Amino acid sequence: MLDVKYDNQGDALSRDVPPGALALIDEGGNGQERRYSYADLMRLTGAVARGLLKRGLQRGDRVAILSANRAEFLITFLGTMQAGLVSVPVNWKLPAETVAYIVGDCDAKLVIGDDARLPLAPDSVPKISFDKDFAGLLDEGPFTPLVMKPEESAMFLYTSGSTGRPKGVVLSHYSHLWAISQRPRRPVPEGQRALVAAPLYHMNGLAMCQTTFSHGDTVVLLPQFTTKGYIAAAAKHRVAFLTSVPTMIAMLLREKELLAKTDLSAVEAVRMGSAPITQSLVDQTRAVFPRAVIGNGYGTTEAGPVVFGPHPDGLPTPDISTGYPSPAVQLRLVRDGKEVTGDDAQGGELQMKCGALMTHYHKLPAKTAEVMTPDGYYRTSDVFRRDNNGFFYFVGRVDDMFVCGGENIYPGEVEKMLEKHPGIDQAAVFPVPDELKGHKPVAFVVRRKDAQLDEQAVKTYALANAPPYQHPRRVFFVDEMPLAGTNKIDKRVLARQIPAGALPE
Repeated sequence: MLDVKYDNQGDALSRDVPPGALALIDEGGNGQERRYSYADLMRLTGAVARGLLKRGLQRGDRVAILSANRAEFLITFLGTMQAGLVSVPVNWKLPAETVAYIVGDCDAKLVIGDDARLPLAPDSVPKISFDKDFAGLLDEGPFTPLVMKPEESAMFLYTSGSTGRPKGVVLSHYSHLWAISQRPRRPVPEGQRALVAAPLYHMNGLAMCQTTFSHGDTVVLLPQFTTKGYIAAAAKHRVAFLTSVPTMIAMLLREKELLAKTDLSAVEAVRMGSAPITQSLVDQTRAVFPRAVIGNGYGTTEAGPVVFGPHPDGLPTPDISTGYPSPAVQLRLVRDGKEVTGDDAQGGELQMKCGALMTHYHKLPAKTAEVMTPDGYYRTSDVFRRDNNGFFYFVGRVDDMFVCGGENIYPGEVEKMLEKHPGIDQAAVFPVPDELKGHKPVAFVVRRKDAQLDEQAVKTYALANAPPYQHPRRVFFVDEMPLAGTNKIDKRVLARQIPAGALPE
């Protein structure tokens, strides 16, 4: 095992900066800006740990967190792990029935959250409100985080449940300590600021906060994502590092008037992850942030955020590539049961082995066995291709792929093609059943401002720029894409917006 710097995930807070260094700016979790130094963070996380143990919770007990992004969320998340307990961030955008399922499935002994979301949790489990009685939980005083065995559970992260009930991904203390150790700090002055607006119940935002704290830098935390709030916070706090999912950046780029009058010159890096990106999105992002390095991140809840990195020979990473395999990660592409070697246009399912790999799915041994190969690789269900320089490119999800007249279609590939059109901001493609073809693709499109574009123009463009079977048989226009709890496009909501009788024949 790699010799990581800490033995408890909750204690992965930099000691290389002065205690008074700024760790966190909470931009509105309770209606006003609040600032926390590294000394504050260590004091408060220790107070949470002491308070939880004082309540009688035992090592390994689960504590659910049900709240919008705010300082108390992160303090509780870290303090819970310092106490040897298990943090369980819960997606509050799920229905109450599903939230109750998660709280019950993880056997939570306590739910801590904000007043707006705590009612989603069942009353059968004790609750503590950030807004009313959190101060009563805190027990300030000296505290030494418990020494944890590498394999002991640190947190459960539940999958989105888009294809069934959410699954509890059990992550050990070693898993994310390993991930943190693999993310070296950029060579910039101390105290750089990273803006986090992705929900903290999701790997994207959570891992960014953990990495930033381990580096001794500053997290600027938004309660949730809005385009105007995101732009305003980036400018106000002179943010250097933007972390996001592609949909967030695509929505931000539509605020052309606001962007034109806002000083975002401090932005040095824009990292998008959790979903594929297009060349059009990269080009537009580069025009707004000309000084910034634009990165296309990839990771999974089950195997962590460290997969790809720079090329060992110094070759520049192509814009829409996820990068070259990290030397600390073992990767392979598998198609039809055989490993794909060299560059292959069709690619295959990405399988991986690394230090961040989950322990198992909670209470789901059969599902765990299904996603793990006999030789210890995790089956990601993500299809990638590799070019002749060894760079990887995301193609689509194995379970997103559908067959139209005998041809395999990955929605992501069609979306990339459509978004190259100068009049299209965003596209979302998915299948609808068809008796003759099996399935046919349809598309929802967000036009660029002032673009003169109708359904036939989109179809004509698709037929001219892709194989005929890929062209959307119907095109529906929307002002903006609905977002799921992870800030990705919610295609289930879009499917419900198809007018009756409007499907292709």
